[in-house]
Amino acid sequence: MKFTEEHEWLDADGDVVTVGITEHAAEQLGDVVFVELPEVGTSVNKDDEVVVIESVKAASDILAPIDGEIVEVNEAIVEDPGKVNDDPQGAAWFFKIKAEDASQMDDLMDEAAYKDFIG
Repeated sequence: MKFTEEHEWLDADGDVVTVGITEHAAEQLGDVVFVELPEVGTSVNKDDEVVVIESVKAASDILAPIDGEIVEVNEAIVEDPGKVNDDPQGAAWFFKIKAEDASQMDDLMDEAAYKDFIG
């Protein structure tokens, strides 16, 4: 897995990358009450806003961590946003993106670096 400074995790399987938010991000947000996901087939560039997530504390945008095309979204978290709090780094992934350039992930943090980052 790789991690961004925006508290997203990425798990690559070939050129398809699953993206979600970290446990740390889910804890900071509090109880998630709403998730809006992108449309399948949408082309995105790194740092585009692709997901809207709202909690009892705040609203946040999830940014595309790499360039690519959205190939799948997790409808289960739209129907039950609380899953994001229950299993943020597992079943509550947000979307899968087909990477245009998988080398963009090379600059992201590994788990040890991310743990240092959140201190």
